[in-house]
Parts: sequence; structure tokens; C-alpha cells
Amino acid sequence: MKYRRLGRAGIKVSEIGLGSWLTYGGSVGDNNAEAIVDRAYELGINFFDTANAYYNGAAEEVVGRALSKYPRHSYVLATKVFFPMGEGPNDNGLSRKHIMEQCDASLKRLGVDYIDMYQCHRYDPETPLEETLRALDDLVSQGKILYAGVSEWSAVQLNDAVRLSQKYNLDQIASNQPLYNMFHRDIEKEIVPLSEQEGIGQVVFSPLAQGVLTGKYKPGAPLPEGSRATDPKSNMWMEYVLKEEQLQKVEQLKVVAERNEISVAQLALAWILRLDNISSCIVGASRPDQVNENVKGSGVDLSAEDLQEIEDILA
Repeated sequence: MKYRRLGRAGIKVSEIGLGSWLTYGGSVGDNNAEAIVDRAYELGINFFDTANAYYNGAAEEVVGRALSKYPRHSYVLATKVFFPMGEGPNDNGLSRKHIMEQCDASLKRLGVDYIDMYQCHRYDPETPLEETLRALDDLVSQGKILYAGVSEWSAVQLNDAVRLSQKYNLDQIASNQPLYNMFHRDIEKEIVPLSEQEGIGQVVFSPLAQGVLTGKYKPGAPLPEGSRATDPKSNMWMEYVLKEEQLQKVEQLKVVAERNEISVAQLALAWILRLDNISSCIVGASRPDQVNENVKGSGVDLSAEDLQEIEDILA
């Protein structure tokens, strides 16, 4: 496993991280989830990502229990705040009240004294940005979080946050967690250049496009039994990637992967890591053996010819 700095920050995260979206606390049993975390840790993954909204806090509890056997300094733990955690008018968003209360709740569920990366799960247009940034800065000062981050913010929103932090000498956003994979490349145009300029590291989610970039879904073939696409608990976001045109492209990508003696999933991860601004790819897993395969995407160097062929396929 190789490690990269989180943007300009001093902390280093594994090039492959383990996430818990749509899995722990829900479609994956707790014992299996712990086995997956154990395997990830054994293979050098030090970055574990979750969120308070994943199964209404259950994912945080599972991740916290699974990591509790390991020294706290040996892993980087990330969680998020924004989505509703109750039915009250202040049980969502990025107000000071919600951020402070949910940070304490996440700490309790995770069973830790501090959170390494505390991320704003979405942008909140109903709360002044300065209020949000000051709340995050206070949490850093209190030692409850080490770094503040965001997820799925636009370039304009990120830039506004950077400028306000500089104006009021607040702790700056260190990370951004966007959707990024071979089929979803929006961040390349504005987010990545801005982040490179301002020292913000990307920790991308869905790098394998909900499993489509593993190659297990075949053009014109029935969906594999037991796959995410057949699970109504976790297949609600697959429609945008599970298309015949994209499945055909995956078949073409297999040729490049085979030439490099890697799987198409490892190729997809290595392709993402071609960008220096990417700090980590957050993968999901429902079995330990999937982690074995995904970690091999770290440290793969693709040639200029490989990268051009991939561009031609994806065009």
C-alpha cells in the first residue's frame, strides 16, 4: 500500500480507503463488516470513511467497534454531517447547533475521542457559510476534529470557503469527497485545478461506479445473483452506470487491464490515482476478498500509451 498527503496537510492516507456507504449497518452483517475492516487494516489501508447518516448512525457504530482493537494513532477516521438525523427543524444542515451536536453524537457512536476528518456531507444554502466554518474551526480548537472537509461541494462553494477562511484566519478545508470514476469526471474541469491551487486533497467515492468497473456485469447478460444490482437495499443509485454502452466500454478496458496483468477494477483505481490531487479512492466491500483485489490498484503505474487508449475508449 502506498500513502499520499491529504492535499497540503501533513497527514497521509492510504491510496485505497475503505468506505461504509450502503454496506455496514445495513446490507452487510456486522460480523462480516468487522472481518472486512480487519482485512483492510492488515493490507495497509489506514483511511476509513463513514457518515452519521449511513443507516442513521448504525454504520458509525459498526466501524467504531471494528476499529476499536487497533491503536487509535494507526488509522485515519472520517465521518460526515449534514443530512437529517431526526425530525426536528434543527436536526439537519450545517448550522452551528447541528454541527456541534452531531459531532458529539458521532464521537459517541464511533467510540473515539477525536475524528481525523470531519466533512460537510453537502453544502447548506440555508446557513451562512461563515457560521459553518467557524463551527468547524471551533471543533478543531477543541481537539474534537483534526481536519475539516466537505463532500460534493461545487468549485464556487469551495472557493468561497477558502476565501472566508483566509479572511477570518480560520482553519482551512483540507479535503473534498466527490464522486469520481471513469464514467463521472466532472471534477476534472474546475474542482481539481482549484484544489491543487489551494491545497485541498480529493478522497473520491464510488471509484468503481457501483461495481460496474469490476467487470462483473456483462453486456446483454442477466445480472449476477447476489450482486449489488440485484439488491433493492443498495441498487437505487445504479441506474446511471448500468447501461449497455458503459458495459461495452468495460469490455474494451479489460484488454488494457490484461496487458498490464491487472483486473479491470485495479485499472480503474490506478487510472484515478494518475492525478496527483487524488489522495485516496474510497472503495466499498461486502466480502474480505474484494479488499484483497482493490488494494492492488495502489502503486500501479500506467504508461502514456495505456492512458491514451483508455481516453479513446471512454470518449
